[in-house]
Amino acid sequence: MKKQLLFMMFFLGLSIAGFSQKNITGLVTDLKGQALPDVTINEKGTANGTITDAEGKFALTVKNDNAILVISSLGFKTAEVEVKNSVVNVELEDEGVGLEEVNIQLVGSRNTKRTVIESAVAVDVINMADIVNKSGQIEINALLQYLAPSFNASKQSGSDGADHIDPATLRGLGPDQTLVLINGKRRHQSSLVNLFGSRGRGNTGTDMNAIPAAAIKRIEILRDGAAAQYGSDAIAGVINIVLKDNVGELTGNVSYGTYKASTPYGDDIKSKGNDGNTAQINANYGFKLSEKGFLNITTDVVVKDNTNRPANPDKYSIYRQQFGDAQAKQASLFLNGAYNLTETSSIYVFGGSSYRDSDAYAFTRTFDSPRNVQSIYPNGFDPIIGTKIQDNSISAGFKTKLMNWSVDINNTFGINDFKYDIHNTLNASLEGNSPTSFDAGGHKLSQNTTGINFTRNFEGVMKGLNVAFGAEYRTENFQIMAGEEASYALYDVNGDVVTPATDPSDYATDPNGDPRPGGSQGFPGYSPDNVVNKSRSNFAAYIDTELDYSDDITLAVAARYENYSDFGSTFNAKIAQRFKLSKASAIRYSISTGFRAPSLAQKYYNLKFTDYVSGVGSETLLAANDSPVTQAFGIGKLKEETAFNASLGYTYKKGKFTGTVDGYFVNIENRIVLSGQFDGSGLGMNVANVQFFTNALSTKTTGVDFVLSYDEKIDNHAITASFVGNINKMKIGKVSSNGLDEETLFGKREKYFLLASAPESKFGMNLNYNYNKKFNTSLRFTRFGQVELVDWLDTIDHYGAKIVTDVALSYQFMKQFNFTVGVNNLLNVYPDIQDTETETGGNFDSVQMGSNGAFGFARLGFKF
Repeated sequence: MKKQLLFMMFFLGLSIAGFSQKNITGLVTDLKGQALPDVTINEKGTANGTITDAEGKFALTVKNDNAILVISSLGFKTAEVEVKNSVVNVELEDEGVGLEEVNIQLVGSRNTKRTVIESAVAVDVINMADIVNKSGQIEINALLQYLAPSFNASKQSGSDGADHIDPATLRGLGPDQTLVLINGKRRHQSSLVNLFGSRGRGNTGTDMNAIPAAAIKRIEILRDGAAAQYGSDAIAGVINIVLKDNVGELTGNVSYGTYKASTPYGDDIKSKGNDGNTAQINANYGFKLSEKGFLNITTDVVVKDNTNRPANPDKYSIYRQQFGDAQAKQASLFLNGAYNLTETSSIYVFGGSSYRDSDAYAFTRTFDSPRNVQSIYPNGFDPIIGTKIQDNSISAGFKTKLMNWSVDINNTFGINDFKYDIHNTLNASLEGNSPTSFDAGGHKLSQNTTGINFTRNFEGVMKGLNVAFGAEYRTENFQIMAGEEASYALYDVNGDVVTPATDPSDYATDPNGDPRPGGSQGFPGYSPDNVVNKSRSNFAAYIDTELDYSDDITLAVAARYENYSDFGSTFNAKIAQRFKLSKASAIRYSISTGFRAPSLAQKYYNLKFTDYVSGVGSETLLAANDSPVTQAFGIGKLKEETAFNASLGYTYKKGKFTGTVDGYFVNIENRIVLSGQFDGSGLGMNVANVQFFTNALSTKTTGVDFVLSYDEKIDNHAITASFVGNINKMKIGKVSSNGLDEETLFGKREKYFLLASAPESKFGMNLNYNYNKKFNTSLRFTRFGQVELVDWLDTIDHYGAKIVTDVALSYQFMKQFNFTVGVNNLLNVYPDIQDTETETGGNFDSVQMGSNGAFGFARLGFKF
């Protein structure tokens, strides 16, 4: 009888539970009415949940009559909806630039339960879907330049290889002091080391423009030192690019834009038509792999003409008849996929390939220069430095659960192959027999990283403890490949390569008796003496923990050990904390140590090239760190840069307003720099100057970032506003000259160059209005603070603060199509005009706001 009673009570309980449940269905869309797949739907206070399908639809049985649904998706604001009916349709508001409220594993935290506003460090999350449609920028660097507070990138001109890969920085530090990840895995760097006339001079960096914006779901920017979590390079912060994973829809854009071409005339700007015509077409589609996985594929093609902003010959010395951005053609293919093997195990793969063919003009060779042969170029010529850059990457991994631990085993390989094709040029020592184009060789960098990571969240410890630990093994290889002989050799009048035994009377000279230089003009090729094939490896082990001590206090502690085969080991640690002051506000801080390993390019790059000072060329040898030439100057083996980071921030969120303010301090010791030019005439190597890489500098950088955002929706009207800004100040400490002349090693000009890595301040106001999910308008004001540089006459060139205005209008004229028109730099603002004694040889140095003027564009977007 007792058993029967228990049996009846059991079924009675089930019946009561069943009657209290409710079956609901629904649709989740964005503000434009577009269905959102893979949106997380959770019943608040329970583990009950589901996700939307490819059409944004969902079905769920809720356990409580008064259930509240928590609806979240990456790049959108979280919504909470009370279940009143059996059909629940929800619109999610786009987060855009600002602060996410979604539970995801963000860069800077290995805790999957952490949101941005809850993070103990500053993180920006930029949703790409809407941003691309509101801007004329098509490259990642240009997009982030106007959206992230302390991100800066500069287009270069007359800077050899840097004309083709834009150096970019966080917080005014070096391009190689920011780590780039894709889907949380380390991205390989470019093989290019920035040299002549370039921002980030002496640094290597990552070519983010090789990744098409159409392939990106969101970009996370950790604005804090993170070497204790991620390893080398993460001194300024980390940029994590998350690829698209949607399925069942085809999206893309067809766009065209052009610059209002103007040229400096006196102290004014004179219009001369249009140039820099830019066309782009891209498409993205996600394939559903049965019910267990997906494969998302993106293709992108971009064609850009060069721009030209030459100086007025009636007023200035003309060192550049062609001065502006490079011409480029780029094609990319990227993929992102995953497949569930079991309920707890899956495999994944992502990567891509991009190919860029670009041409940039070098300094002009005048008709009467010994570098010109008048029988070939009667009026002189403008050498073209062409490049062919192939960038490939592939990452594959296996995820599973092991005794409540999430395990991720991964291997990521990447390679950057950079080749020089110099044309519209000559080898002056061959005189009339010279070819006019050369294979000048190139360089490549490959990187392979194998890692395993374990993560577990212990919900029963305090208010939650997340523990992650793992290990990585990475190999790198750097190569320099020789060009054809005529690209680097000096010939005598008999057409033979000059050697120490050559009779000086046989040297080739111009009509004035001046000796003719060898090698291809514009960029001399790499010779067999420059050939390098060097590798290294490193092992790393780390632990990364986060403890919610209470509902109001979070503590994060991380430590990482690394051992490099070429310079030894390093250990770094980080502590960060967040204190909740009220329901709406909190303060946070972090303290960490960090490092950056010297790149293989900095250790082994070497080249003899033509350097220009006030338009006068001279031969310069850039000697490798391990060469006898460098050692003769007393320069030791390169060692790692070391850093100390500290930050203090305040966060506030109430209603429709969100704001963060974060101050920071970064002290870097043993910074690696490219030296100035020492006298090399006595080396017997036919060079006038010698320079090299060395640990010579310490810097202290202080600043503050802030991000403020507000949104309002009234009936069919939606308004969003954001104000972002950065104030940055760097101080240069004592130069470690090692007995060498300090002014030559790293003098006044080089210091100004370093300080100009970022303007003293940058502020941006973004306003957006949407009506009825069809009409959208955006207006953006960006103020770039002042920058100062020293020109070749040792005078200071002052670039005052400027405000750039961008506007865009878009209309959803059909469910599948939208059309956008706009203008970047609407008022055609230029930097302050200088004389042509600048580093670039034109009227402008490379400054963050650019020097091309207004850019008008039109874009047709489609979605099926």
